Amino acid sequence: MKVVIKLEDDVSTDAIYPGRFMATVLPNETPQFAFADHSEFNSKLKRHEIPAGSFMIAGKNFGCGSSREQAASCLRGYELVVIAKSFGRIFMQNAINLGLRVIVCPTLEAAEGDELEIENEFVVNKTNHKYFPIEPLPKARQAIMDAGGLIPYTRKKLIEKHAARPH
Repeated sequence: MKVVIKLEDDVSTDAIYPGRFMATVLPNETPQFAFADHSEFNSKLKRHEIPAGSFMIAGKNFGCGSSREQAASCLRGYELVVIAKSFGRIFMQNAINLGLRVIVCPTLEAAEGDELEIENEFVVNKTNHKYFPIEPLPKARQAIMDAGGLIPYTRKKLIEKHAARPH
C-alpha cells in the first residue's frame, strides 16, 4: 500500500480530531472529522479516495496532547495504518484499545506516494528498497490490536474461557 500522507513530529490529537467536534463521539460518526483542518486530506478520506490499509506516516510523538479517544477512532474508521517514529502514550493505548493498527518504526524513511509493505518485523519501503526495523509491541498489547480492539479481545477470551469449562 502507499503512503497517503507524511506528517512531521508532534502531531497532536487536536490536529487529528479538532476539539470543536468533541460532541461527536460515536465511532461511526467520528471519521468525517479526521484531520478536518487539513481540508485536502479530509476531503480525500470522506470521498473514499484513500483505500483501507493505506499508510499514514509521522515523526516522533504522534497523537500527543489530550486523551481524546476520537483521535484514534476517526482513523480506525478509515482503516488506516499509522506508522510513526513514536506515539503519545495515551494515543497509543487508545489506538490499541480501538484496534487501530499502529506501528512504531523509529528509523523509517519514506515519502508520500512511496509503496510500503510490512514483512515480519520490518517496514519495507518498496520504492527505495530499504528495510526499517519495527519496534514490537508487548505481546498483550499486540494481541488486543490483532483482535480488533479491547472489546473484541475480551469477547474472544470470554468465549474461550466458557468453551474450556466442563459442561
